[in-house]
Amino acid sequence: ARRSVTWAIWLIGLFYLLSLVLGYGAGALVGPTQILEAPGGVNSAAPLLANALGGPILMGFISAVAFATILAVVAGLTITASASFAHDIYANVIKKGKVSGPGEVRVARITTLAVGALAIIGGIGVQGQNVAFLVALAFAVAASANLPTIIYSLFWRRFTTTGAVMSMYGGLAAAVILIVLSPVFSGGDTSVFPQLDIAVFPLENPGIVSIPLGFLLGFLGSLIGPKNEDPRKAAEMEVRALTGHGAEKAVDH
Repeated sequence: ARRSVTWAIWLIGLFYLLSLVLGYGAGALVGPTQILEAPGGVNSAAPLLANALGGPILMGFISAVAFATILAVVAGLTITASASFAHDIYANVIKKGKVSGPGEVRVARITTLAVGALAIIGGIGVQGQNVAFLVALAFAVAASANLPTIIYSLFWRRFTTTGAVMSMYGGLAAAVILIVLSPVFSGGDTSVFPQLDIAVFPLENPGIVSIPLGFLLGFLGSLIGPKNEDPRKAAEMEVRALTGHGAEKAVDH
């Protein structure tokens, strides 16, 4: 598992560094003026670059890949969100495990509709924004909430439940609050709410602050939290974190 995480980090990192190459390539071969005047604005950089390099055939191929990728990502995230809410929050937290299989499925379906509606409303609210930048914000929020817990779970045996809770909630809250207080949300012509001006955080992406804060909270929570956790439970969670064993039971349930 550690070896897989290392490979994934390097491959994904190199892949996203290619976006810089695509951006500079589009600016050099297509031109900033033509990109800004295109129907999609800055979001048209990649299709216009494909058209400049390979004509309509390459542009059509890139457009098809982009559409398929968006469809797969949206479907995967929607299913994951609905299943997580139905199983983890509704079944285990709200109902304390006292829920039938059909009831859990019904809640998952309702959650799917709710997530889809919220996504549509959010998409309408950020029309005209740079899609790549919005993706970077989503990655910053996800990394702030999840990355410290994943790294600590894999490589630090003294990591505790208190550290995980503080890391996830603290990193998530920090990222969201800093985005709301940044120029992305208000105070600028390209902000989501340009008529407001509550921007006190100067950076447009909170990751450089919220991700280290998540690591710090996870470290402090593991030091100040209870140390007398059940060793059998800790061993079971370590095996699940490293191998994924046991996830199929939750799915079957």
